[in-house]
Amino acid sequence: MLQLPHQPLQVAALPPQRTPVREDQAGPWHSEAVCRRDEAGLFFAPSKEPTAARLAREESAKRVCARCPVMVECQEHALIQPEPYGVWGGLTAAERRVVLARRRRREMELKASSASSAAAGRIAAAG
Repeated sequence: MLQLPHQPLQVAALPPQRTPVREDQAGPWHSEAVCRRDEAGLFFAPSKEPTAARLAREESAKRVCARCPVMVECQEHALIQPEPYGVWGGLTAAERRVVLARRRRREMELKASSASSAAAGRIAAAG
């Protein structure tokens, strides 16, 4: 693992937290999140963070997420909102953009497939 010189983290102003979209009978999903006990600086980038430091910090945050009982809920929250910053549910902002792009592409393919199936059905019924 990459060892970085000890430097105090200069954490950028954190974006305002949005209200979670889902709650269950036991309360909001985030009340069970492991990250509630960790420093927010681990999940959000400090200003002017060098690439090596960012990668190391994101990997540390992902290790916290990996042991979290609500990782899936957190990830879905970040994708639905969508959260533009930080590590949520084990995914960075860039990774979430990739997931969202794949979901949009898949939805478009399903719509196109459904439309072509409907058109083929109409042609077969008319013929």
